[in-house]
Amino acid sequence: MVRIAVAQLEPVFADVRMNIIRTTDAVRSAHAEGANVVVLPELVSSGYKFADRQELEDVSETVGDGPATRAWQGLADELGLVVVAGFPERAGSRFYNSAFMAIPGAAPLVYRKTHLWDEEKLFFQPGDTCFPVVETEWGRLGMLICYDGWFPESYRSLAAQGVDIVCVPTNWVPIPGQRDAAPAMATTLTMAAAHINGVVIAAADRVGVERGQPFIGQSLICAATGWPLAGPADATGVTTLFADVDLEEIRKGRSWGAFNNPGQDRRPDQYLVS
Repeated sequence: MVRIAVAQLEPVFADVRMNIIRTTDAVRSAHAEGANVVVLPELVSSGYKFADRQELEDVSETVGDGPATRAWQGLADELGLVVVAGFPERAGSRFYNSAFMAIPGAAPLVYRKTHLWDEEKLFFQPGDTCFPVVETEWGRLGMLICYDGWFPESYRSLAAQGVDIVCVPTNWVPIPGQRDAAPAMATTLTMAAAHINGVVIAAADRVGVERGQPFIGQSLICAATGWPLAGPADATGVTTLFADVDLEEIRKGRSWGAFNNPGQDRRPDQYLVS
């Protein structure tokens, strides 16, 4: 059994030190509740709404050689759990909206956001890591970031590699036409992706308003059937959700009875792809 935690937080823009404190507190609290995998929001070390390149440069870091990624790796090693968190990555003269997976006693895994949203294109390069999956004692883990979830190919790329749990740091924003009483589009897409691909999805969103941009919260953990195991959380509160998942049940559940398995029933010869 694997216990997953998603921590819905409100980072402070450009205050890396404070954001390390907040993420550290969240990870330690989740560990005290027995979590094996803890997922934190997108760009949680820095905040999201950059005004210019200098602001991005001031808070970005190279993998393992910056304060946030060092802190998260230290927590993973000390507590014996996986930490997944978003940060602005510097690689030479390039910058990426990245997710860092700290694995205890092992080299970290980095995923660079493939599909950039809105003004992210002014600051970040599109990701070039494809969609890596890593085998851990808590299952086969992969990562996506926010807008990646609007592309079925993202989840399918991970599912094709046998991923069990997809960790999704995110900064979901309001979608035009969203009705107050209706489920958020982001949570609906997350549920559908979990169901279609037979994978657990742990999506950690942020809350608050940053430079006029509101974020919608509603973090959740979806079972491989697509139904929420925890959440959606509310739209404004800092909170942590927990869910226990059985890896054997996840893998067995990918066959829908004697005749259907969505992964095996695909007909690539009939699909129009570019």
